[in-house]
Amino acid sequence: MLQYVLKVEGMHCGMCEAHVNDAVRKAAPNAEKVASSATKGETTFLSEEDCLEQVRSAIEEMGYKVLSAETKPVEKKGFFAKLFKK
Repeated sequence: MLQYVLKVEGMHCGMCEAHVNDAVRKAAPNAEKVASSATKGETTFLSEEDCLEQVRSAIEEMGYKVLSAETKPVEKKGFFAKLFKK
């Protein structure tokens, strides 16, 4: 599982956050925990697949600018994650 953190310029309100979240979900249908923050100017989500370029282009098509992107591996936590660990 990969965690993506994208710095996005142009988000100013809750509707902007919703538009960016929708763009991420359309570009990466398997994305989990999609969240955007206009105050922080960032969007985060989890995905099993490498979908950075698709998400970047989808966000920029909406009129926002992706300033930077960071990807790091994440291991799911919790009781059931330990039981079903591969």
